[in-house]
Amino acid sequence: MKTRIIAPSRRDILAGLGASAAAFIAGGAGPAVTAQLALQARPATLALRPGQPATPVWELTAASHIGDVRLKRFDRCQVVFRNGLPVPLAPVWYGLNAPSVADPLRARAPAPPNSTETSIISIPNAGTLLADFRLFEDGQKQPARPLPIIAAEADRVAVDRDVVLLIEEWRLSPDGSALPPGRDPKDTIPLHTLNGLSSFELSAAAGERLRLRFINGSQRSVLAIKLEGHEVRVMAMDGQPAEPFPARNGALVLAPGARADAFVDAATSAPFLLHDGREARQIGSLTISGSLERRAPLPPPQRLPANDLPDQLDLRGALRFDVALGEAGWMRPASFSAAANPAFRARAGRTVVLALKNPGPVTTVFHLHGHHFRLLDKLDDGWKPYWLDTLAIEPGQTQRIAFAATSPGRWLIESVVTDWAAPRLVRWYAVE
Repeated sequence: MKTRIIAPSRRDILAGLGASAAAFIAGGAGPAVTAQLALQARPATLALRPGQPATPVWELTAASHIGDVRLKRFDRCQVVFRNGLPVPLAPVWYGLNAPSVADPLRARAPAPPNSTETSIISIPNAGTLLADFRLFEDGQKQPARPLPIIAAEADRVAVDRDVVLLIEEWRLSPDGSALPPGRDPKDTIPLHTLNGLSSFELSAAAGERLRLRFINGSQRSVLAIKLEGHEVRVMAMDGQPAEPFPARNGALVLAPGARADAFVDAATSAPFLLHDGREARQIGSLTISGSLERRAPLPPPQRLPANDLPDQLDLRGALRFDVALGEAGWMRPASFSAAANPAFRARAGRTVVLALKNPGPVTTVFHLHGHHFRLLDKLDDGWKPYWLDTLAIEPGQTQRIAFAATSPGRWLIESVVTDWAAPRLVRWYAVE
């Protein structure tokens, strides 16, 4: 006998969420909740091929928001997560340097199928975040869609429009179904979408200053995206403000899960070009209609407000560890054991330097939970002028990163090869 899962309506979820929040506040268990977010993992369909039947997928959606999910820095958010899928899942918040209660596997178990869980998550930093359950891909029967979450700065940023651009990749079988990652993609066709569309159009007026939040929501591929004929000025990487700089040749190169905020002053109609390492193809377009009249010319973009990450890192007194990606100690999330040895331990307040080695023949992507890091120069005498939480490391290469261990807890690190059939692997580290 099959069990029928009845998904709650948006009204049901919001009502339950509001009641839970009221009970929480009345109970006096900590500061008041300032935001509410109802997340659902559910089956869906996506029109990936024009004129063809929609493709079944799994997705993470926000029933409590219409349009983009937008919170604010310093929010204390009550998250009600409804797992409407037939496998255990938990949302993973990429880019959120919150208490480790938000981190899965180490801090909390996945929610069983057809269940609802409630948690309180603080939002300590502004930026472009990504909520996803890609960590649990071992048991997934369909490829999954992540959910962009925007944490707004406390003060208004001087742009005319703020637009999320989510890039996703798919492997389509001859019957039109989409293959989940971690499986052999033989006889499938690669396809990319922008905001769920195979041909996306962004309309703007000439002279508008756009904040474009590019997100590589793909599962395995390092991608480059370019807006032809425009200067693309990078303002933030992986949700953290950067020293503004122009994208090289106007293109942004993003590892899976990486994000980049860029300012663009719209000028002429132009294509969005995506390069997957083999060829460039148009994935969308910027269409100009009319013009925006201003009393004075736009000033050069100013740096985004800081998120209180340290200006300097003590590299001389740093704790140093070697981490070989994908070798001994790494395991699939489904096999994760809390008794496994950590990759490293650090005292809170110390600077940590990791030498990340990719011993394999294929580019591997590393993701650090709980902290953002600086990418060090080759001689350890400085770092790039931005923060990251995700890094692609080429075959046989070693990259050194440094971070300030400011978030106590037990955190995950991830490693995944840029091959559709490769498994996602995890370890953990401790800040004590």
